[in-house]
Amino acid sequence: MEIPTLEALTELEALVKDSPDLYVRYSKGWDHDREGGSVDTESGIELPGLSVNPLSPELWWSRPLADWLARQLCQYKHLGEKNPERVAWVARGTIVGRGPDCEPLLERVEPVALLSRGLLAEAEQRYRKHFDAGQGPED
Repeated sequence: MEIPTLEALTELEALVKDSPDLYVRYSKGWDHDREGGSVDTESGIELPGLSVNPLSPELWWSRPLADWLARQLCQYKHLGEKNPERVAWVARGTIVGRGPDCEPLLERVEPVALLSRGLLAEAEQRYRKHFDAGQGPED
């Protein structure tokens, strides 16, 4: 299955506007993830689904969608930075629970798109410009 690659934040915005049930995941990719679920690294317990981060904003969000997306993409960007084999990709699926950080866990996952390094860099630039003097979650 050929998964398209999104190159710009505006492409991701359009995708989320058309389909609000999307999530981002940082991992070795769909081919690797379809073999099993996520694991809680602290306890070693296998989780009942893949750990993801929502791309649709909550109802209380009053800022631009691009700001939400930048924030969501930057929350776990350290996973890709620590392990260059990890990529960011967009998924759709059924929520079956919450992980130890209260993140959604998905089953019946469908890959939707890969996110290019350029798109992630654009998201990080937007995040640093629009949020709390550029202090990210890991800064």
